[in-house]
Amino acid sequence: MHVVKQGIIIVLLAAAVLTGFSFSKTPQKITKERLGEMLFFDPILSEDSSISCASCHKPAFAFADTVAFSTGVHGRLATRNTPSAMNVSAREALFWDGRATTLEQQALGPIENPNEMNLPLAEAVKRLNRSKKYRHLFFSIFKSVPNQKYMAEAIAAYERTLETSSTPNDRWLNDEPNGMTEQQVRGRDIFRVKAKCFECHFTPDFTADEFRSIGLFNGTTHNDSGRYLVTRNPADIGKMKVPGLRNVAVTAPYMHDGSFKTLREVIDYYDNPHVKMPDGINRDTVLRQPLGLTEQEKQDLEAFLHALTDDKFVKRK
Repeated sequence: MHVVKQGIIIVLLAAAVLTGFSFSKTPQKITKERLGEMLFFDPILSEDSSISCASCHKPAFAFADTVAFSTGVHGRLATRNTPSAMNVSAREALFWDGRATTLEQQALGPIENPNEMNLPLAEAVKRLNRSKKYRHLFFSIFKSVPNQKYMAEAIAAYERTLETSSTPNDRWLNDEPNGMTEQQVRGRDIFRVKAKCFECHFTPDFTADEFRSIGLFNGTTHNDSGRYLVTRNPADIGKMKVPGLRNVAVTAPYMHDGSFKTLREVIDYYDNPHVKMPDGINRDTVLRQPLGLTEQEKQDLEAFLHALTDDKFVKRK
């Protein structure tokens, strides 16, 4: 197990370096954000010390995962797709069902989730207090021994640093060089008007933290009722939080259940959701009629979505 843990840590460190997000066990300057970074990458917060937050929120993929359902301790699978942990500092609702309203609340959720890290928060705090390193770091920053409040505060502080703004779309909006191509500009127009994406994906991060149903819930083969599990309001059956779209091209698979492997599959679904899910319940009014996108319009729309990728995730030839 020791060898396995070492291997996991090495892979995660390499990924962090490749994406431009540094990580060091002994940061030169002790800050709340750096402490949060250490906790984010440390498997000490999982039951068997086999995984960390970064095991599922992979730095090389915009802090999302590459599979429909991430693997937790003992090989258990999560019940929903892992969303990106980037560009979340302005979010008013976290998790697909919005059950957390702050990053501090969100940070603690996966630690005690039985399908993820499966560690009682009280035990997590005990482990940190048994560590001379963490006792020193917490006292240096918070003037306190490790506790649940400051653990959440540190991880949330790190997550707030994971913001991106160097994309072709950002440069185009600011009239800077190396902005979008003509095809991407056409795709932007389709995104805003004919494809109706702008109805849900707006603000600088392309989400307004609303909850919408795109018709994937049918109560049988697709039975995750989403926001309803939190509010118990029948109007919320099948609704999920509208995700932000920054770096969306590198965070496949898509949707709360990871059912779409590519952006093109997502576009095809939105173009006519009744084909894939004719019995979808509580489908949003925006999607009640087919969009009628042409092949060229679909290609242009996909090109625009790639224009939302930050430079650090663009593979150089």
